[in-house]
Amino acid sequence: MSKSLPLVFTAPRRGMPATHLADLDAAGRQAAVAELGLPAFRADQIARHYYARLESDPLTMTDLPAAARGRVKEALFPELLTAVRHVTTDDGATRKTLWRAGDGTLLESVLMRYPDRATLCISSQAGCGMACPFCATGQGGLQRNLSTAEIVDQVRDAAAAMRDGALPGGPGRLSNIVFMGMGEPLANYKRVVAAVRRITSPAPDGFGISQRNVVVSTVGLAPAIRRLADEGLSVTLAVSLHTPDDELRDTLVPINNRFPVAEVLDAAAYYADRTGRRVSIEYALIRDKNDQGWRADLLGRRLHRALGPRVHVNVIPLNPTPGSEWDAAPRERQDEFVRRVNAQGVPCTVRDTRGDEISAACGQLAAEGA
Repeated sequence: MSKSLPLVFTAPRRGMPATHLADLDAAGRQAAVAELGLPAFRADQIARHYYARLESDPLTMTDLPAAARGRVKEALFPELLTAVRHVTTDDGATRKTLWRAGDGTLLESVLMRYPDRATLCISSQAGCGMACPFCATGQGGLQRNLSTAEIVDQVRDAAAAMRDGALPGGPGRLSNIVFMGMGEPLANYKRVVAAVRRITSPAPDGFGISQRNVVVSTVGLAPAIRRLADEGLSVTLAVSLHTPDDELRDTLVPINNRFPVAEVLDAAAYYADRTGRRVSIEYALIRDKNDQGWRADLLGRRLHRALGPRVHVNVIPLNPTPGSEWDAAPRERQDEFVRRVNAQGVPCTVRDTRGDEISAACGQLAAEGA
């Protein structure tokens, strides 16, 4: 089933939105309220409304002076994202949202409620420039990076939806964030790291979600993986490897021509060493492309050698896009692949996938348009 929301048509204006509260750190907020002629304590007060109370409109912040609310709204709360359409499945437990940014750019997020947690999959770019041929987002190319606030506001909206019981099961709490929506997070490095800090810092600086419940995914930008390792964060790194051999990966993940498998795994090992966190390896299993038994054996050997016990493989049944030549591997081949990776001493499981019927693969809803 689907629920359509009224469309908001705005004049196209390409590029990043104006600076929003969520783009600013504590010092930036202090400077912004000073420029508005407000006392310093208003900076944290406004931030608590946004991060703790999940309010995005200063006109509802009744403990602000009435005369200041409009100025705060104009200066610190530009329009970011407007929901174009919500589409639900799994009896309402999975909700995908198509967003329109102020310049008309389309992007997506997916909120998934489980018995023990609520996970939000967020986008870090509109489109993607990595050109992986089996990915709907990659087929559409990169439109632009998202601002820090555009990334963060996806989280605020989902946290409010959970608090308000918008998904079946009554009021709850958003607990997990995965940067696995549209885009390559590490290609928008500074804004993604800033967003991670907003997501994980306690109020008034952020939402207070545990860093250990945040996953940052990458197709393998090795220098950026090393840079992330030195940020002092403890988020989980997920590397979309998809095959252990360079010959095929050059085709499946074209950035492999710059950063081959050995370099990516070396960077992943550095990340594990620096953070003490186990690295997740993402492997979309594609029929007759990367699902052979010998590739499972090679994957297990290479991961065991590079990362030892600090790695886990998530096998992902491919969610094919309409008209695509790429299809999911048969179940029996999937089971054999998992068995053979485990036999190499590397933990390997199949990820629970949701949303095939609502175009929940990254980029599919945006490709269908508003």
